[in-house]
Amino acid sequence: MTRRLSIGLNWQGEFDLDKVIEDAKIADDAGIEQLNIAEAWGRDALTLLAVIARETTNIKLGTGIINNFSRSPGAIAQHFATLDELSNGRMVIGLGSSGPQVIEHFHGIKFEKPLTRIKEYTEIINIIMSGEPLNYDGNIYKLERGFTLRFNPVRSHIPIHIASVTPKSVQQTAEIADGWIPIFFPKEQWEPQLAEFYKYVDNAGRARTDIDVRNPGGITVTDNPERVRMGTAANAAFYIARMGDFYYEHFSRMGYADEANAVRRAWEDGGSSAGAAAMPEEIVNSLGVAGSTGECIDYIEEATEAGFDLHGVSVNEADPHKRFEAFKELVG
Repeated sequence: MTRRLSIGLNWQGEFDLDKVIEDAKIADDAGIEQLNIAEAWGRDALTLLAVIARETTNIKLGTGIINNFSRSPGAIAQHFATLDELSNGRMVIGLGSSGPQVIEHFHGIKFEKPLTRIKEYTEIINIIMSGEPLNYDGNIYKLERGFTLRFNPVRSHIPIHIASVTPKSVQQTAEIADGWIPIFFPKEQWEPQLAEFYKYVDNAGRARTDIDVRNPGGITVTDNPERVRMGTAANAAFYIARMGDFYYEHFSRMGYADEANAVRRAWEDGGSSAGAAAMPEEIVNSLGVAGSTGECIDYIEEATEAGFDLHGVSVNEADPHKRFEAFKELVG
């Protein structure tokens, strides 16, 4: 069985373009299905995707995620139609609302109506890609001149995957998106969270095969699992304590309100290291897997059986040949 896997590439901190290209080529040659680049307040994702599009052949290329405030839907459609042409039809649009901290204090844009905005974004992008004249009467966007792109896109539809965490946003994702990008599901939450999502898909009259669901768990092949778990704890604590209320409320809805409150208090009193240390070990361990290739494969197969379609993996191995072999084994 071929496993559906994705990788993410570095978008912040130290940067070696040759290494990024090498990683992309290794993943492409190993049969990894998709490569994603995040974008927050580091490097922009679209420039890197343009470079990687010219250096790879088969791997799908996407954002994981870009926000839907700092660029207009028309600009997003232009960017991705162009990237789709450069990549010969391999792009996936990963969209999300981000949050008020980034949108208001990095981009300088009021964080308003995120649900309405992402719905209108999705609809406008789909209209532009379809080749139909762009006339749209939304709550945010009023577009009346009937513009069409001044070139023929490679495809009339580019898949749009949406990151969502609140109940209303998850429901809307099930109704309008081609894929769902969830985040931070402890393993014991797989069944109830997926059941709720697929209920929304069913209620929207869609087939479950119409929408890809990404596995939110981190999957890392490593000989130092404790270091990976420390990174997982630090990342979760940052989102709970420093990224507004979205992720704090997300953990609280899943039954971890006391734990989330403890993380916030620890961060406020002692900073990032204290916040990470306050993350309960059992939650950290259930947010993904770090270990041998075999352990990661077992986790991927269990997650696939649970209902996840695409699984993000990484291999902590400096040697390119060994990294390629590990990816090949993971793909199957």
